[in-house]
Amino acid sequence: MKQAYLLRRVVRQTDGAAAVEFALIAPMLIMVIMGMFDIGFSIYANATLQGAVQQAARKSTVEGGQASWSLMDNAVRKQVRSVVPQATVTFSRKSYANFSKVGLPEDFTDVNRNGRCDAGEPFEDANGSGTWDQDRGANGIGGARDAVLYTVTVTYKRPFPMATLAGLPRNITQVGKTVLRNQPYDSQRSRAKPGTCT
Repeated sequence: MKQAYLLRRVVRQTDGAAAVEFALIAPMLIMVIMGMFDIGFSIYANATLQGAVQQAARKSTVEGGQASWSLMDNAVRKQVRSVVPQATVTFSRKSYANFSKVGLPEDFTDVNRNGRCDAGEPFEDANGSGTWDQDRGANGIGGARDAVLYTVTVTYKRPFPMATLAGLPRNITQVGKTVLRNQPYDSQRSRAKPGTCT
């Protein structure tokens, strides 16, 4: 009888129940909070990157912008690293004759209708590389009236490494791109030449 009474008393006892419940829930709660911080940090870093790219691209399209490439790249790098100090920042610029050609392959005549530029088929060498390219853009800022694709790639380690426990990669890579037209201070140069596919 005394044992039954003690058993009922232990079953009704609630002291310390909150601590046990918190211990069960805390790991999941901490993971959710850190995940929210990780996502928030990534969004903030991406917004910083996009703003820096837009600002640098506007500066690069004015006359004489080509002379200040390193200054513009350094400004973007500085702005990105103010948020992500250890980030690796890489830059590329490609110029196109107009906006509608950005990212498109060079034109070719598909004589054998296989969807590939081969077997001596004629093509327009839009970027002057001497070979048919999947992207017709020429490296660099181009000339007057050219459309310039300015791309900045940022890679950094996650600030909250617990995200890797959820299967997410340790490094985050973000890309900022913008396309603007160069100022019309000169005649637009053409690099296009006829060529044959190999």
